[in-house]
Amino acid sequence: MRKTLIAAGLASLMSTAAHADVVGLYIGAQIWDNEAEGIFGESGQQRDFNLGDEQQGSYFIAVEHPIPLIPNVRIASTTLDTKGSTQITEPLEFDDQNFAAGAQVAASFDVSYIDYTLYYELFDNGLFSFDFGLTARDFDGDVTLSSQVTSNDSSGNPVSNTVEGKINTSEIVPMLYASTEVGLMFTGLSLFANGNFLSIDDHTLYDYQLGVSYAVVDNIAIDVNLQAGYRSVKLELDDLDDLYSDLEFDGVFAGVTVHF
Repeated sequence: MRKTLIAAGLASLMSTAAHADVVGLYIGAQIWDNEAEGIFGESGQQRDFNLGDEQQGSYFIAVEHPIPLIPNVRIASTTLDTKGSTQITEPLEFDDQNFAAGAQVAASFDVSYIDYTLYYELFDNGLFSFDFGLTARDFDGDVTLSSQVTSNDSSGNPVSNTVEGKINTSEIVPMLYASTEVGLMFTGLSLFANGNFLSIDDHTLYDYQLGVSYAVVDNIAIDVNLQAGYRSVKLELDDLDDLYSDLEFDGVFAGVTVHF
């Protein structure tokens, strides 16, 4: 809720500012069909839970202006929500809950993040542009493991109980941001790439996308671009609120961007 209110407030301010002729407002949304693979868990106990393929949604809003030294602003939201399960062959501990060897353990990975990016447009000649900046990636979500355990009550009757452990993630991680676009003259098409990157001792993260954009509307009042491409997210986390992971989400996406 805290992050939603912040994002909404900033978006409102940016929308107001965009009425000035010298300010450009960009709003975009995507549907991302991704595959998830990798391991996660607590330190030294990461497992592959056969996470399922999902369709994820994302959106962004950005404001660009010509004022020197003051950075442009971009806010983007992404959700990574998937489930899986596996039969563990060794005992597993997660959030102080113990899962016995041989248990079928269900996993729910529900982590979202909002990127708050300040960036500069270093070059733009109408056909080629390049932006560079810094991002504060605000993680929020939870990862849950659960298993059904059968035991006998005092009368010897079987009773089923659920063992569940949950880790909540909430942390801000700094990342580098870069974006480029190359227009193809007289076609309405352009090629683009953008992403955030970080590699330090305790985390290795990247989130990039490559694609093609087509201008279906291009006039003084509004531009509308349809986009398609490939996106990949790497989450190699070392103690993000006790969560350790080496996960990758990748696949194709389709989206639309509107420029006022």
